[in-house]
Amino acid sequence: MTIQSEIQRLARSRDAVILAHNYQRAEVQEIADFTGDSLELARKATQVQASTIVFCGVYFMAETAAILNPGKTVLIPNPDAGCPMADMITAEQLRAMKAQHPGAKAVCYVNSTAEVKAECDMCVTSGNAEKVMASFSADQEIIFVPDQHLGSHVASLLGRKYLLWPGYCPTHARLTAAQIEAARKAHPGAVVMVHPECPADVRAAADRQLSTGGMCRFARESPDTEFIVGTELGILHRLQKENPSKHFHQVSDSLICPNMKKTTLESLRDALAENKTRVTVPADIAVRAARAINAMLGCAS
Repeated sequence: MTIQSEIQRLARSRDAVILAHNYQRAEVQEIADFTGDSLELARKATQVQASTIVFCGVYFMAETAAILNPGKTVLIPNPDAGCPMADMITAEQLRAMKAQHPGAKAVCYVNSTAEVKAECDMCVTSGNAEKVMASFSADQEIIFVPDQHLGSHVASLLGRKYLLWPGYCPTHARLTAAQIEAARKAHPGAVVMVHPECPADVRAAADRQLSTGGMCRFARESPDTEFIVGTELGILHRLQKENPSKHFHQVSDSLICPNMKKTTLESLRDALAENKTRVTVPADIAVRAARAINAMLGCAS
């Protein structure tokens, strides 16, 4: 029996659905029941009928699934798969910032801990941030955490100014505008897509600033056949699979998130076989965090 067959057998016996982020290893994406970006996976987590969700991603994603599904078992194959950006702000730090700006609304990127989400009025993903943030009045003071780059991107799109926490994604922060220009020279005519977690000069050097789900939709619908991709290299698998006649070039081979690569087929099999590691969120935190997440899902539906 192959490990893939064993995983499928175990998933059936556990009444489990396997969700995987676009940055996961190719073989993990292939075995998953559903692959997507943070917004797509958050929506999917509210729709699954299975009693167990196995989340192949980083810890905050599994937390979000657990918050949205209090009656289900949520497992993460590797509990050490964290998110450095999410760890750049604590609930205590956010409370202190809110105290300095009474009347401000607190908005968090989904790449944040459950404790931080519980302190916020709204949650956003890179796929729906512009739509969700447009729901606030233009004169509303906004605290945006933890990603300064996504925050500044949305603020510029809407012509607004936010109070930005200085967090960032270490993987996307490695990308430079010079690398974008070098890729353009190597692949003239190719459309450049970058993630909005990238620094401002990188976003400015690109043609499109899109979430990974947005990149997949754009690539499918675009008449263009060649693309330069500025995000974690795991997305290349889905892009090429969904568009076999098109060509995708990674800006840099260094764009690897080590945490996203911690999930392996072996750890996925073991999670199902041993019913581990279960992700739980304290009820008081989960209830408050759910309000911010559900406010987002309602606004972006």
